Amino acid sequence: MRAARPTAVYIPSVGVAAPLMELGLDARGAIQNPPLDHPNLAGWYRYAPVPGQRGAAVITGHLDTRSGPAVFARLKDVKRGDQVQVLRADRSVAVFVVDRVEHAPKSGFPAAKVYGKVSYPGLRLVTCGGTFDRQAHSYRDNTIVYAHLAAPYYPRTGN
Repeated sequence: MRAARPTAVYIPSVGVAAPLMELGLDARGAIQNPPLDHPNLAGWYRYAPVPGQRGAAVITGHLDTRSGPAVFARLKDVKRGDQVQVLRADRSVAVFVVDRVEHAPKSGFPAAKVYGKVSYPGLRLVTCGGTFDRQAHSYRDNTIVYAHLAAPYYPRTGN
């Protein structure tokens, strides 16, 4: 697929329909997070490939906020074979199929698998998971969904 900014993500099996914002790096050099005051907002990491192009595109979202569940609250329930759709600015849709779901401790985050080079159009969805560490004010684990592009969809133009 040609490069086109991703604008929304849909995961029908778990009821996700969320707009996407662009994310960069924070002051520590880690990927930014979407703002906590917008719980249904997910973010696309702009230094990774665009969803639908060759490489591992990365979308992150919160599990929850102080006020309740957030966009990826049910990401852990995604199953192999489920569909993930990424709407793009050119109105095309990158349709991905889930290969696997991984639960990894943050202390051993699989950065090479998430951000590393792949020879196909891939997608990684990342959120927090596991138990909440009250001292660190953070979850101990991450839930990571790995998917591959199954089909690009281009809407018809004209009548």
